[in-house]
Amino acid sequence: MTAARRDPADFRAEVRDWCREHVPADWRQAQTGCAAAEFVAFQQWWFQQLRGAGFAVPHWPQAWGGGMPVAEQIVLYQELAAHDAPRLVLAFVAVHHAAATLLAAGSDAQRRRHLPAILDGEIWVQGFSEPAAGSDLAALATTAKRDGDGYLVTGQKVWASGAQYADWCLLLARTDTKAPKRQGISYLLLDMRTPGIDVRPIRQATGESHFCEIFLDEVRIPATQLVGAEHAGWQVAQQTLGAERGLTMLELAERLGNAGFRWLLQACAEPDATGRCPIDDPVVADRLAGFETEITGLRALCRDLVQRHDAGTVGPADASIVKLFYSELLQRIMDFGTEIGGVAAHTVLRKPISGGWESGAWVLDFIGSWEWTIPGGTSEIQRTIIGERGLGLPREPVVM
Repeated sequence: MTAARRDPADFRAEVRDWCREHVPADWRQAQTGCAAAEFVAFQQWWFQQLRGAGFAVPHWPQAWGGGMPVAEQIVLYQELAAHDAPRLVLAFVAVHHAAATLLAAGSDAQRRRHLPAILDGEIWVQGFSEPAAGSDLAALATTAKRDGDGYLVTGQKVWASGAQYADWCLLLARTDTKAPKRQGISYLLLDMRTPGIDVRPIRQATGESHFCEIFLDEVRIPATQLVGAEHAGWQVAQQTLGAERGLTMLELAERLGNAGFRWLLQACAEPDATGRCPIDDPVVADRLAGFETEITGLRALCRDLVQRHDAGTVGPADASIVKLFYSELLQRIMDFGTEIGGVAAHTVLRKPISGGWESGAWVLDFIGSWEWTIPGGTSEIQRTIIGERGLGLPREPVVM
């Protein structure tokens, strides 16, 4: 069920009024270079602000606090982006990946335990990637050995965003080492307070430590925290990855089309030492026109994807098309911003950590933009999905 539909214009006005009243005018300055504790406190505060207005989990079913019609979700993300609201960085995995997984494949007990807790601020991390597996997720080597009424998990995960703050982890582990790669994996919910877990943040080129390594040494997970059937984790994981490649793109596309492109226009309108503005150059103006056209197309694709997802008519490769388009467009725009920013752009050493991949700190944004062409399936993986599932091209041989 979904909530009763409101007049679109009235709802837009409602969201605009709420944003004017609740979006902190100085949040970017306050969240630039702040301590970890301040970042976590701000993120949890902002989540509860959105929750109080009914804006935190609009895509969830009504029974769990969502139920907002798709047309209103589009308006909501448009206005949040237009008013430069902070992003839910810490809650991202919880409200999208964890929720999608639990709603699609979790047990009633798992949903009752975790969905309300997520609304109260429970933080999740995704434990999928491994050092030796690369983009071949099915090649993971972390093992989960059955031991009485639970599993003993040993292995290593990497590129786990926000693991140092997480309460729970969506974990993939191999429960049958003799089965074909995709058939011996199970999907587990891991309490990050369990003994045997070592989380090590990775310092990135941007100066942040958003990514982490997770080391697991015979970590015990109760069998009640298995999601779906044993050895069927690959199928469950597709629900998680589908959320990452699909509905989350709507918000990201709106932010790129608002703050990202707006800051690019501002950078191109600033005069240099000679008094000339980059935008006066016909080549620059042509690039800007091209980016604006692409952003318009991306936003339309995202709106269409969300509407067809709601109608049950989404194609098997549609989410991959949007993810590929967004990630590579983001990269090209940040690259162009770095070019326009010149030497001065290289002197900016910090950006607000509650923001998106577009902050106006062009060099840091460009370095960070490479992140989006890798997680959730690299650009190469997305092109394979589009070719095989969307265009019906011959599949690559399966390595057993």
